[in-house]
Amino acid sequence: MAIEPFRITVPEAVLEDLQQRLARTRFPDQVNDGNWSYGTDLAYLQELIEYWRTTYDWRAAERALNQFRQFRTVVDGLGLHFIHQPGVGPNPLPLLISHGWPGSIVEFTKIIGPLTDPARYGGDPADAFDVVAPSLPGYGFSDHARGPGMHPGAIADLFAGLMQQLGYQRFGAQGGDWGAMISTCLGRQYPARLIGVHLNMVLAFPPDEANPTAGLSEREMVALMEMERFKQEETGYQSIQGTKPQTLGYALNDSPAGLAAWIVEKFRTWTDCHGDLESRISKDELLTNITLYWVTETATSSARLYREAMQQGWFPPRGFRIEVPTGCAIFPRELFRPPRAWVENSFNVQHWAEYPAGGHFAAMEEPEALVGDIRTFFRPLRT
Repeated sequence: MAIEPFRITVPEAVLEDLQQRLARTRFPDQVNDGNWSYGTDLAYLQELIEYWRTTYDWRAAERALNQFRQFRTVVDGLGLHFIHQPGVGPNPLPLLISHGWPGSIVEFTKIIGPLTDPARYGGDPADAFDVVAPSLPGYGFSDHARGPGMHPGAIADLFAGLMQQLGYQRFGAQGGDWGAMISTCLGRQYPARLIGVHLNMVLAFPPDEANPTAGLSEREMVALMEMERFKQEETGYQSIQGTKPQTLGYALNDSPAGLAAWIVEKFRTWTDCHGDLESRISKDELLTNITLYWVTETATSSARLYREAMQQGWFPPRGFRIEVPTGCAIFPRELFRPPRAWVENSFNVQHWAEYPAGGHFAAMEEPEALVGDIRTFFRPLRT
């Protein structure tokens, strides 16, 4: 199939149905002073749903997204949707950026401009990138895999094929969340084609499993304790999506309020917001991401990635070494912050930078810091 231009145009009937469902939302009760400790806070969700119903403008979001050059093509029998924004500079470097869950291409709207046209944003034109940002299979406007096996390694194969179709023999890869794992897989499976791998979430394990804390600083030990606390208190969603995503999917695909509650809680917990989510990400940004899941009916198909990865041993990834030059941008509220020694055991770390603010959604929370880090890492690799 040829690469075909694509524009987001959601049928009006889909938006009317959404309005009707929002108006008929049946909210549960909540224990006194439960706030967010039991899950998504009732008062906040009611406020968000009312805003979604009465104020939020999907058509405005559509127009903003359609300012980017979007396309669809078929790779190995699966239709992929992607943004392909050419760079403005003397020699733009091809860069594949991959999102995760519960994100989407919406995460990248603040960084695509500065990455592709740095001079327009006060940067050096020599730092320009040709940005390719696909929707993962089962996410957004990409097709859903109809059989098992669509794990991060398989997605890496598809994305490598996409870059081949676009004429990019060599390219850089960047990502967080699932995008970090897909970028890692690209470095593992296509080392000759990868110029570099840049990660804003890094998964790595101790070189000596029998003595994991050997040589670690006090600060690194604190980070490990925070990771363990996250594992104990915040990974129930992984267990559900990694075992029975279809059962969960019926509820999320039928109730926009349920979908919003499931996603918003993750954004609040995973951002560097100190409990005030909208201090980092606005209602409109949240709802554009959530509405994209709703109008494409991808709550279920996106959750299946967890089962595919866990059942086939891709989450967490172990037993590998990436020799492709790797850059790591470390944000303080990221879910996983392994010690640098662990990371260097699994990656050829050429760049490491730690930032004072930011969390899991770095492209939305700290776009300037992330863009600057990507530029810095790839600059010496351009030759």
